[in-house]
Amino acid sequence: MSFRNTAEAVGAWVEGWAVSRGAAEPAPAPWGFTVDVGLPQHVLRHVLTTADEATVRKITENATAPNVWLKAFVAPETLTPWLAPGWSLGSGPGFLMSAPLSASRTDVPAGYRLRVWNRAGVTRALVRTKDGAFAARGQIAVTGSTAVVDQVETDPGHRRRGLGRLVMATLADTGAAQGAETGVLGATPQGRALYERIGWRVLAPLTSAVRGQDPVGT
Repeated sequence: MSFRNTAEAVGAWVEGWAVSRGAAEPAPAPWGFTVDVGLPQHVLRHVLTTADEATVRKITENATAPNVWLKAFVAPETLTPWLAPGWSLGSGPGFLMSAPLSASRTDVPAGYRLRVWNRAGVTRALVRTKDGAFAARGQIAVTGSTAVVDQVETDPGHRRRGLGRLVMATLADTGAAQGAETGVLGATPQGRALYERIGWRVLAPLTSAVRGQDPVGT
């Protein structure tokens, strides 16, 4: 299976991300989805399957509470001038990426231990040193024929040792075993470099914006 268009990939990403993070069921909207996340610094998010200036302007003008996020699949320089006052970019450039999932095997590098477990539909992979220190992690949420890879991270002191590749291979193997054919994820520029080396491809840019606190006295 491959996505027919970016909007289909976005829908799969939103659904799987909500499962991965324990967020509310995504609520459809004419322009995409709204997801109640429920965290102090991330109350909810609006995800636009397609973005244009009028839609972004309307959403950001109406969303005046702090810590509301918006995700759009356009470049940062495109999104920035569309934002209403009080909004700013939430992070650097990102990318929506996808790849077919298949069973694979990657050996655990010497000096590390891998643990994998599943709870509430989310499978997590954790790599630690032999003395128990954190080295790398990641998780995957399967939603039918697609799955979202999420929160992949390698400790700076353990990079360039194949741990990111190990985590990704473990998650891909788990997703394929659960019936998922295609994976999707949101990547940072650093993550993109790893993912492209193991066969993932960029579908679209991914830019985040967040509503800040109003100045005191306004």
